[in-house]
Amino acid sequence: MPHTKGSKEFEFHAKDFERVRGLIYKRAGISLADSKQEMVYSRLARRLRATGIESFGKYLDDLEAGRLGEDEWEAFTNALTTNLTSFFREAHHFPLLAEHVRNKRETINIWCSASSTGEEPYSIAMTVCEAFNTLTPNCNIIATDIDTNVLAHAANGVYTMDRLDKMAPERARRFFLRGKGDKAGYARVRPELRNLITFKQLNLLAESWPISGQFDVIFCRNVMIYFDKATQRKILSRFVPLMKPDALLFAGHSENFLYVSDALKLRGKTVYELDDQHRGAAQKTAARL
Repeated sequence: MPHTKGSKEFEFHAKDFERVRGLIYKRAGISLADSKQEMVYSRLARRLRATGIESFGKYLDDLEAGRLGEDEWEAFTNALTTNLTSFFREAHHFPLLAEHVRNKRETINIWCSASSTGEEPYSIAMTVCEAFNTLTPNCNIIATDIDTNVLAHAANGVYTMDRLDKMAPERARRFFLRGKGDKAGYARVRPELRNLITFKQLNLLAESWPISGQFDVIFCRNVMIYFDKATQRKILSRFVPLMKPDALLFAGHSENFLYVSDALKLRGKTVYELDDQHRGAAQKTAARL
């Protein structure tokens, strides 16, 4: 049944929803379930208002024809990307991360592949700082996301105080600067923490990624749930050559990579490492670098 103007601002037919599903899958690999129809309507209705277009059909026609430009493709993708996150989400991962990096003497390289508004990469940075008891550990963190809006928010590093509510007070005091005056109610990440992180736009489905080398740690949490198995398999196959021999790959609580990739084995709760065969290949790659 279509949404008619009697009940909605814009007509929204089943065929419009199917077109959106096809476009976002092709663009970002996201598989939208049937139950997401209302979400799609509410989020894309904002784009129709912003562009002054009066129907979904016309909007999608113009988008596909390139008449709205690359900026609107970006806005379309941003609108349909879910960005639920929090500091130290899935807390059991961070002691494992600290243990893993603590004994390393060379520069530690970490990739956070779905950084959203920044809570995850900053949580990673705080963990590394705590592991070495310094605000300037020998660590480089690359934080990427497909959504340019959330990346800008993350790079800014300013959060409302309620985002820090579940954080230990001493941790909040060490890593955040509390706002005063017209900035009251906000906290900014300390510059030393921000300096550990490079934020980049990256689409996991893109033909090439703006990253190189091998990583000690890759975070890819609560991302794969939006992809079908074929897309998951393709992405994981591209992660493997980017992992150092002893690298850890952190997944989300509802994600299981064992049924998708034979290159990985379980190290702990939703934490993976290379299997013996691929570890050997990674050692040869590391020796050449």
